[in-house]
Amino acid sequence: MGFKCGIVGLPNVGKSTLFNALTQTAAAQAANYPFCTIEPNVGDVAVPDPRLATLADIAGSAQIIPTRLTFVDIAGLVRGASKGEGLGNQFLANIRECDAIAHVVRCFEDGDVTHVDGKIAPLSDIDTIETELMLADLDSLEKRVTALEKKAKGGDKESKECLDLITRALALLREGKPARLVEVKPEEEKAFRMLGLLSSKPVLYVCNVEEASAKDGNSLSAQVFEQAAKEGARAVVVSAKIESEIAVLPPEEQAEYLEAIGLDEPGLNRVIRAGYDLLRLVTYFTVGPKEARAWTITAGTRAPGAAGVIHTDFEKGFIRAETISYDDYVKGKGEAGARDAGRLRLEGKEYVVADGDVLHFRFAN
Repeated sequence: MGFKCGIVGLPNVGKSTLFNALTQTAAAQAANYPFCTIEPNVGDVAVPDPRLATLADIAGSAQIIPTRLTFVDIAGLVRGASKGEGLGNQFLANIRECDAIAHVVRCFEDGDVTHVDGKIAPLSDIDTIETELMLADLDSLEKRVTALEKKAKGGDKESKECLDLITRALALLREGKPARLVEVKPEEEKAFRMLGLLSSKPVLYVCNVEEASAKDGNSLSAQVFEQAAKEGARAVVVSAKIESEIAVLPPEEQAEYLEAIGLDEPGLNRVIRAGYDLLRLVTYFTVGPKEARAWTITAGTRAPGAAGVIHTDFEKGFIRAETISYDDYVKGKGEAGARDAGRLRLEGKEYVVADGDVLHFRFAN
């Protein structure tokens, strides 16, 4: 199950520097973790989760396999991308394939690095990209309306429902509001996703600040955080320059470097975790002597669906899930201790898997 977060941004905001740091981090992780594939515009990185090492230590696992998140470097955007300017069509097509958007926003002053608009104005940058996405969505939806109206008048139920969604989305877009603000009922979510609207993607604002503001941000990043709160989006502070320096250091030197500049962890860890949270993802674990492994599922996934992430046969033949919460596993010092304490539960098909669950699936062949 792949989850992709597309990194976007105007020229000279630090997007490429941040992405390069991500891919260098991913390359470094490859030495320790299997299945870490790197392509020129893709960084497949492990989601930091200290619980996994704790579980592996308790179980004496020979191998640790973390869950992963993919970041995709999206082709640069210029004003007019929705009309095909610059690499507009490629930019928009690549975003459509992603599950979420990480929008890198410049929040630093530097006379040696020019801004495409000649001024540092993060909210204006946000508006530029958001506007291009909304214009592309408007164009896409308006082209579909006439054909759907004909089918709906002919009694086609699916077309009528689709037209209703499009009408609601168009009303917001024409007011200058993104499609992610459309109120969608649970039963409409699949049809809404099928519309492929760019401005419906959840957004994470990555505030790229100067080195001195890497920990707490600055007045410019504060503007972005305020904007994110209004939209129901997320925001994190990072110094792409610092991250690019950290990414090439050995692990032991990374810790020393971070301590020297007053940081607890790399900013990329915050970006990765925020992207994971943005996509409403949770983690469950499978633990044994061979390996301790983290698995990614969407919040609200029931046990059979979680089993299916490991193998489709597990979902098809699902019988039950032997379940121990992370805290109970640690407290019991493993599966046997948790079972003896009465903390191992047998959960059925309706059980919604919780973040941190340690699971063992029983299934029929």
